[in-house]
Amino acid sequence: MKVLVLGSGAGGGFPQWNCNCRLCAGQRQGVLDACARTQSSIAVSADGESWVLLNASPDIGQQIRSHPQLHPRHGLRDTPIKAVVLMDAQIDHVAGLLGLREGPRIDLYATPCVFEDLTTSFPVLGVLEHYCGTRWHMLAVAGTQTRIDFGVAGFPSLRFTAVAIPGKAPPYSPHRREQTVGDNIALLIEDLQGGRRLFYAPGLAEVGPEELRWMHDADCLLLDGTFWTEDEMRHAGLGTRSASDMGHLPQTGTGPRAGMVDALLATPAGRKVLTHINNSNPILDAASAQRQLLERHGIEVAYDGMEISL
Repeated sequence: MKVLVLGSGAGGGFPQWNCNCRLCAGQRQGVLDACARTQSSIAVSADGESWVLLNASPDIGQQIRSHPQLHPRHGLRDTPIKAVVLMDAQIDHVAGLLGLREGPRIDLYATPCVFEDLTTSFPVLGVLEHYCGTRWHMLAVAGTQTRIDFGVAGFPSLRFTAVAIPGKAPPYSPHRREQTVGDNIALLIEDLQGGRRLFYAPGLAEVGPEELRWMHDADCLLLDGTFWTEDEMRHAGLGTRSASDMGHLPQTGTGPRAGMVDALLATPAGRKVLTHINNSNPILDAASAQRQLLERHGIEVAYDGMEISL
């Protein structure tokens, strides 16, 4: 199985277009050891020829142009992207669907909650019906059903499992204030030929016993790296909301609440990678004490163009 990180930043990317914080300004001025990042998305392939897109970032056009693996190969109009799986209905994970409108009908895998949001509050799918259209493949994670195994047509050697996880629905969703099963999912992807497994969760509000169990089953973890601390945005002067308010577990814990680093250290995965990194997070700076701490624990920080082979 091949994994290609198309974007490793949180909403707005890095540097964020309207942000002049220390990290964004330092990256623009070239005084910070930090690479630019587009908004988070990855692509997965069994053979390096056909790809499944996991989330469709608003930066999808730039991401496709930057990665030859996703360039057209056959005929005048072509794409090796054969399907899109959505983890949630957040703008930075779904707005890129509009950027795929010139292509063929999109085979879209999403939960009922996500489908509802994208046909009502943020009707992206209705707009696409005037262009390429979509084929919705329901991931039946809803109600008491918290997981579902599924396959993607054309990828017989990959088995996908969608798992309900703690998180936040987007601000425009009717579920924003009270989470509904299916608002947020993680994916466990298994290569049936080699037996290797990837666990992908770019948005994760909490790691409890159930999440730890799924993480224990994976050879590679690609997880929410949005914030370093719970009150990071406030201390940086960038806002008043906490990591919890925004549906993310920070890397460092607070009081009895463990952080993402603690969760990663409790798992045996050979590779542990943080992605969806906010422009306020000091781990963006490769020379920071926080980044060095991660390195000592064998935890990697994803970057655009990162390739992982499992």
